Amino acid sequence: MKIKIFLVMSMLTAMNGMAVAQSDDDYVVPRTEYGQPDLQGVWNFSSSTPMERAERYGEQEFLTPEQIEEAIARQASMEAAADAQEAKLVLNPEAPPAGANPGGYNSFWIEMGNRGDNVRTSHIVYPPNGRAPQAVEGNPVIAGGLGPDITGQRPVRFIVGGITKDGPEDRGLSERCLVGFNAGPPFAPSLYNNNLQLFQSKDTFVIMTEMIHDARIVPLVEKPELNDDIRLWSGDSRGYWEGDTLVVETRNFNGMQASFQSRGSNLDMVLTERFTRIAYDTVNYEFTIDDPSTFTDKITAIVPMSKVAGQIYEYACHEGNYGMFNIIRGARVQERLEAENSTQ
Repeated sequence: MKIKIFLVMSMLTAMNGMAVAQSDDDYVVPRTEYGQPDLQGVWNFSSSTPMERAERYGEQEFLTPEQIEEAIARQASMEAAADAQEAKLVLNPEAPPAGANPGGYNSFWIEMGNRGDNVRTSHIVYPPNGRAPQAVEGNPVIAGGLGPDITGQRPVRFIVGGITKDGPEDRGLSERCLVGFNAGPPFAPSLYNNNLQLFQSKDTFVIMTEMIHDARIVPLVEKPELNDDIRLWSGDSRGYWEGDTLVVETRNFNGMQASFQSRGSNLDMVLTERFTRIAYDTVNYEFTIDDPSTFTDKITAIVPMSKVAGQIYEYACHEGNYGMFNIIRGARVQERLEAENSTQ
């Protein structure tokens, strides 16, 4: 039901796009005591819009009303199928057989919805086809997942899954609670925990993500740049005001993550983020990735953020971090059992 409601709201917004645009033009951005645009608050960037555009849309940036109705019908069908599957689990709640896939997340976990006038065919707006540009030769897609481990080597740069279970370093970055699968930077809508909180003072801007509970502190005054040898998980950010838009430029990433869409390394990536409050309940978030070591062109995406009337609670990746301990311990138990069976 939640998914359907968000899509209906998006359709209505699209049909009244002119009125929405007019009201945004008349919007007066609130100011802090320092005279800066006030971006503070808790914001949600969940979305049912894909990051990359389906090839069938070409350079069509927005859905037509007919296409929106088709999308609503598809979502309703998917929702009905998910409800039917969950009903089976209620009727037969027995655990699956040993060795079978117990499943991952059900619809309770999934947070989706279009925001503002974002009835787009994709979040990526550049290149014009709404798709990531061609990768530089030698930068294959390396993605993990919830299935079996994949063949690979350290460092593991993907987020979920792993290559083996010899040690924590063989697991995905989110399993190690180092970075989340949507914590950025940049921020990309994902299954859940699509919230962040913005704080600001005259000289500092703080971006605190719900996922992994990470706070990125952005100075708004001139400070010496980091030495190129100093590399950080979230990079080194510097911010400045461009009219009513806060521009945040980040570099000095540590190269331990993929650049974008599971390709390459973010070692040479320069990220430019733009935060613009366009309505009481909307911040327009735009990011541009410039990484010539990984991609043959830049990437720009727009992800609207909606105001949340609530607060962010502490994120527990896996309580006490014994989830990782049990993953490694379980692998050792399985190896022992296999060895015992082979000698019988």
